[in-house]
Amino acid sequence: MNKFLLLIMLSLTMGLQAQNPQNKAIHQILDQWHEAAANADIETYFGLMGEQSVFIGTDAMENWQREAFLAFSKPHFEQGKAWSFKARERNIYLAEGGEIAWFDELLDTWMGTCRGSGVLEKVKDSWKIRHYVLSITIPNEEIQPVIALKKKKDSIIQKQIQRDW
Repeated sequence: MNKFLLLIMLSLTMGLQAQNPQNKAIHQILDQWHEAAANADIETYFGLMGEQSVFIGTDAMENWQREAFLAFSKPHFEQGKAWSFKARERNIYLAEGGEIAWFDELLDTWMGTCRGSGVLEKVKDSWKIRHYVLSITIPNEEIQPVIALKKKKDSIIQKQIQRDW
């Protein structure tokens, strides 16, 4: 009985979350951002990112400040198609005050299923992506071969990058 009530409460909460106008606007921004990459629309893509934004890719060395990410991405966009991500699931959360939002999303990509997560900030009347993290999903039962595959590169990265705090 308790599980049934919990299910009803979660359904109502999710419905309210989806009805929130801020959430709808954020869904639209994120969908537009992904669509801009698929259509090689560099102005829209980077226009939806904040001036001080960060994109973290799937490679351990991909921690891009906006301008560095723009320089990296430009040749891909110039070829007529950068990358194509389609959200299958997305959860959006708003901070008190409604000026900061964070989200997670499950994506269909050329790499298979990936997870994206990030932070948006409301600047004047529009939302800007401030931080985005792209992760490849790996089923837990398949992790051991992946660990073995990464071991050599991980040891090199661990030697290169030292904590400075």
